Amino acid sequence: MRRISRKKALTLVKELDAFPKVPESYVETTASGGTVSLVAFCLMAVLAFLEFFVYRNTWMNYEYEVDKDFTSKLRINVDITVAMRCQYIGADVLDLAETMVASDDLKYEPVKFELPPERKLWQMTLLHIQERLRVEHSLQNVLFKSAMKGPAPAQRESDDDSSSPSACRIHGHMYVNKVAGNFHITIGKSIPHPRGHAHLAALVSHDSYNFSHRIDHLSFGEEIPGLINPLDGTEKITADANHMFQYFITIVPTKLNTYKVSAETHQYSVTERERVINHAAGSHGVSGIFMKYDISSLMVRVTEQHMPLWQFLVRLCGIIGGIFSTTGMIHGMVGYVVDVVCCRFQMGVYKRMDAPPSEQGDDGQFVPTGSYCEE
Repeated sequence: MRRISRKKALTLVKELDAFPKVPESYVETTASGGTVSLVAFCLMAVLAFLEFFVYRNTWMNYEYEVDKDFTSKLRINVDITVAMRCQYIGADVLDLAETMVASDDLKYEPVKFELPPERKLWQMTLLHIQERLRVEHSLQNVLFKSAMKGPAPAQRESDDDSSSPSACRIHGHMYVNKVAGNFHITIGKSIPHPRGHAHLAALVSHDSYNFSHRIDHLSFGEEIPGLINPLDGTEKITADANHMFQYFITIVPTKLNTYKVSAETHQYSVTERERVINHAAGSHGVSGIFMKYDISSLMVRVTEQHMPLWQFLVRLCGIIGGIFSTTGMIHGMVGYVVDVVCCRFQMGVYKRMDAPPSEQGDDGQFVPTGSYCEE
């Protein structure tokens, strides 16, 4: 009984075989079929190779959510060169709550304002990248992928020159509250004041005013090597002593998660405005560089994603099966059309023979000869 049950089960399994074997004596191979098969194999190899590159590629996924972290501090990273001596200018931050943040962590370094040739070339390259980023927004994804976790790039050394430095490089970082504020560089050192703060500008000669400046780096949050910020490489030159430069910055908290780095940083957008201070003409204000920033309530989560392996295998099977089916149908249709045309015009195997149309057989009957198409 067990043997009978096994035989029945084996018979049932054989009946369910979706891939029946055809004896080789019933298989006919042709030159046209071999050519189509060769083309199909080459096409499958090329498409599978390209699909592998698609599988290796990654893309950036952007998600938006409300930023619930309002108690932490915001780090401001600064590297600005101003065309004035260090003893004449001061930098600090005044936030919306009228809280002044001292710039004790900022360093004032006397330097020359003119750049050496190699750094000038790098600045021109950086400005060209900034122009392309404004047009090709997808390039930002390339920068995110190239970002690396590690220490900030080494600060550039002062230029060795016998002439006395005529500019001041302000660089370093500060921690401020996560509220709107104003980071500014103006005449005189800042001093505390009950109603805010003030700068000692009375002791500085008006002839020494020159707020031409170059922003080598300005970022918010954790410094990530490989990222380029909107104001990096910006240079402003003015011939007027009384000149106000204003930058209006909107900061967006960003969580970056790639295969190389996982960090919490900040992106920002900026609009610029500058004008000459002329009280006689009604243009009032204070000469200096003012960066007014505001923090967005939305946070962007940027994640690098990759095609899963199962999806790659499904697409690969689709390529192989689709090419097999398509080339088989095309080969069958072309063969059918060729047969019809050859039969209609009596070409190839359907061509009439030159022998007489009929011959007499042994039994006295006439036997037709030659090839004829079925009508």
